This record gives sequence, structure tokens and C-alpha cells, in this order.
Amino acid sequence: MSETRTLPVPGSVGAYWLAIRPRTLPASLAPVVLGVSLARPSLAGASAIAIALGAVLLQIVSNLANDLFDFERGRDTAQRLGPPRAAQLGLLSPTQLRWALLLTSALALLLGSYLVALGGWLIVGVGLSSLLAALAYTAGPYPLGPKGLGDLFAFLFFGPVAVLGTVYLLSAPLSGQVWLASAVPGLLVTNILVVNNLRDHAEDQQTGKQTLAVRFGPSWVIGEYGLLLLLAMLACVALAFWRHSAWPSLPLLLVPRGIQLWASVRTQRGRPLNRVLASTAALALLVSGLLSLGLWLS
Repeated sequence: MSETRTLPVPGSVGAYWLAIRPRTLPASLAPVVLGVSLARPSLAGASAIAIALGAVLLQIVSNLANDLFDFERGRDTAQRLGPPRAAQLGLLSPTQLRWALLLTSALALLLGSYLVALGGWLIVGVGLSSLLAALAYTAGPYPLGPKGLGDLFAFLFFGPVAVLGTVYLLSAPLSGQVWLASAVPGLLVTNILVVNNLRDHAEDQQTGKQTLAVRFGPSWVIGEYGLLLLLAMLACVALAFWRHSAWPSLPLLLVPRGIQLWASVRTQRGRPLNRVLASTAALALLVSGLLSLGLWLS
């Protein structure tokens, strides 16, 4: 069945809301939630909120850039199966999207100045590289997503970079357990991209995108989804053994949900995968939340 789409008025707040893709934003919070639990700071309230807000702003930057530059480079077509894109549907002009992108980037940099004051100049490199990666996913002379590098960079920036950066900002040591735990949200957030690329496989072939689904075929990325899910759960089990406590294995309660989503990835095609994509983002946040709780209790 086709999805019924009620589109906002062009140029309205609803059009901008659509462009930032709120369903994807839990992905940016998953590594921050985990990083805060790993740091166990005595007083992390304002700092943790600032880090979370910064992560969300970077996700919005990436989404706005994706909407704008995919439209301008002809990667979004009338056959698009994904959620509505503001530029492609004429809901926002390229100029309006550029201003929104500029404003969001400026807010991220402004917030970043506070985080630099909190964590020192090392955070300048982390923050700027994260902002550049958010933009470079679809923009620049060598866009990461269309070149098949999106999966790798999603893992790095939603996993180790985000988790380790959060722990460092909260003045906690970067132990081996922190490095291992940082892989969990990175693996699960990468699966969001896997679903996206599987859904858009046919269109990406036509427009010249070289995602992993195009390079290796749908069967390969279906297996990738299951493997990344398995590795994330094994990392939780490894943390339980490392801490000599069963609590870090709490995310195993979500294994049935993960298997259900993987079954959907294997059997569904087209627009129904939009729901799977949103559920995969929610799973990343839920697993990170349960792992965070388990780490606290252990």
C-alpha cells in the first residue's frame, strides 16, 4: 500500500520541520546517553544537555545539507520512495534551505565554543571534524554518502567520536570499556543508513550514487544489517563479562525486536522500509539507554 502524505504549506514552519527529519534525531542522542553513563560525573547536568543539543544540531545540519545538495545535484527524483524532501517537493527553496543550514551551523559553532571552554582545544578538532562530516555526507567535491563511505563515517561519528568525546568532556578516563561500549551506538546507527540505502537502491542506481547497496547488491546490505545488530549485542555481552555483572547485558531484552526488524529488512521493499528506518533509529536509542542503565547498575 502507498503512504498517504499530508504535506505542509510551502515556506511554513512545518516545511522546515519536515526538512530536519525529526524521526532521525534519536540517532544523535544515543551515543550521548551512553557517554554520560560511562563518565558518571558528579555534576553533569548543564554539560550533558549542551553535548546532547550539540549532537542534535549536527544531525540537523546533515539532514538539511542532504535535502539541499541531493536536490541540486539531481539525486532526488520524482520516483523517490523515502520520506518527503522539502526542496524536491518545492516546500522550501534552495535559498531558504541554505539560510536554515547556515543558521543551524552557526548555532552548532556557538554551542561548540562553550564545549571548547569545557574540554579544551582538543574539542575544536572533534567539533569541526564532526561539522565537516555532517556537511560532507552529501556536499563538497567528494561527498561521502554517494561514494559508499557513509556507513564507515556513520559508525565513527555516531560511535567512538561521539561517545569518547562525551566522556572526555565530562572529565572521565577513556578506558578500554569506554572504547568497547562506544561501538554499540555506532553499529546500530549505521543500520539506519543500511535501511535507507536498501530502500533507495533502484533510484541510487539511476542517479549514480555508489552506496554499498549499489556496489554489492541488496543481499549484501541485508546481511550487513544482521551482522551490525549481532556485533552490537555481542559488545554488550562482552561488557557484562568485563564488569563481572549481568547488568550491561540488559539490551539483550531487545533482541526479539531486533530480529523482527531484520525480518522486515529481508522481506520489505520500497516505502514500507520508512517505518523500519524510524524503528531502527528508536532501537539504537533504546539499546543505548538500556546499556547505560546496565552500566550504572554494575
